[in-house]
Amino acid sequence: MLLTAAYAFNATDRSIIAFVGQAMKLDLKLTDTQLGLLGGTAFGLFYALGGIPIARLAERFNRVNIITAAMVAWSALCASCGIASAFPQLLCIRAGVGIAESGCTPPAHSLISDYYAPEERTSVLSVYTCGISVGYLLAAVVGGYVAQRWGWRAACASVGLPGIAVAVLIKQVIREPARGHSERVPQEAPSAAPFSLRREARALMEVAGLMIAKPEVRHMVLGVTIGGFAAYGFYYFVPSFFSRAFGLNYAASGVLAGIAGGVAVGLGIVAGGALADALAKHDRRWYALVPAAGAGIAVPLFALAVMARDWRVSVAALSAAGFCFYTSLGPTFGVVQNSVGVRQRATATALLYICLNVFALGCGPLFAGWTMDRLGDLHLREAPMSAQAAGEAVSFKRTCPGGTAPAGSGAELAALCKATLVRSTREGLLVTLIFFAWGGLHYFAASFGLARNAPRP
Repeated sequence: MLLTAAYAFNATDRSIIAFVGQAMKLDLKLTDTQLGLLGGTAFGLFYALGGIPIARLAERFNRVNIITAAMVAWSALCASCGIASAFPQLLCIRAGVGIAESGCTPPAHSLISDYYAPEERTSVLSVYTCGISVGYLLAAVVGGYVAQRWGWRAACASVGLPGIAVAVLIKQVIREPARGHSERVPQEAPSAAPFSLRREARALMEVAGLMIAKPEVRHMVLGVTIGGFAAYGFYYFVPSFFSRAFGLNYAASGVLAGIAGGVAVGLGIVAGGALADALAKHDRRWYALVPAAGAGIAVPLFALAVMARDWRVSVAALSAAGFCFYTSLGPTFGVVQNSVGVRQRATATALLYICLNVFALGCGPLFAGWTMDRLGDLHLREAPMSAQAAGEAVSFKRTCPGGTAPAGSGAELAALCKATLVRSTREGLLVTLIFFAWGGLHYFAASFGLARNAPRP
């Protein structure tokens, strides 16, 4: 459970920008594209860059120490976001958070796989992975409340600093198990060879080759990556969507987003792992069919959540969609961990997270924010009253800085800016549904290979 707590704080510090983003947008006059850079690209790219070297260290050295040191670093950096005074400073700090947070999941997956047998790993990894929804909930409730009362800077400190105490607890309580401890047929893990760059590169390519060569693993990775692209972009703007579309304050938006994206998603992650493990005892294709079915059900529910004109309907539909879609994580991680050797598991997780963080997290929020900005320009250009009337080029950023009319503007421009922001946000979120469906198709494709090629636990 302490590893789940570590991942929860990992997700909290990763997600906090989503819940203070609207306040930050107004304070620093940011665009949605810039918010996407802060929450996605600046974090995700450096998270991916740090993942491989840290994973290779985790194959050789004490994994508990690596997690502890990483957690202290990312918690302190998250708190320091509150002292930044400009966008470039925030960008640099978020890059640092990304590097530090990459030291959590690869060694944690490796630890869990040594503590639990192959037939239990999907369920246990689902429990660990639901830390992402617990963290999202913490960021939503705590971050939204503190931002409402004391501002977004205090919110960053409030979610960052407690992680340091949890890191100390992890160091004191968790013990490093022997490699291969939980295998059904006891096996001694091969000793780590002396370090060399050539040997490390060869080991990395070997693990990548195993993941690419097996069709079921390849499609599972594509499914979680493409679906993650949609999910990171979609959920990143959910709190802002509640504020913009329904006029809710930051605290209320945080609570509702936490219910839909935290509680419901967490239940879906745990249920997906348990259901897949149970059904796969009879037919291993269910490791892929459970995620495929979840994505198919989720897409129309996501659409209903975005188009709803009542926040209650939106929250209910979003909760159901999140529960269904996130049944995919546990089965995906379980299949990947069971496809490689005992000294390859942290590396396999790091490679998977490169896909998730470079493409999904690094590009998903940026794509969603960029799409909303472009739609804002388009709709403003089409409006009866536009910036062209004043002889200026039509730009949503210049006409409505921070998404609102400049101080002293008339009521007509204020109404136009508000309506354009709401419309572009709704439509930008709808565009992401294409990628939810695309990811589901890859899970369906993975089911054909699982029956033939996946190793029996």
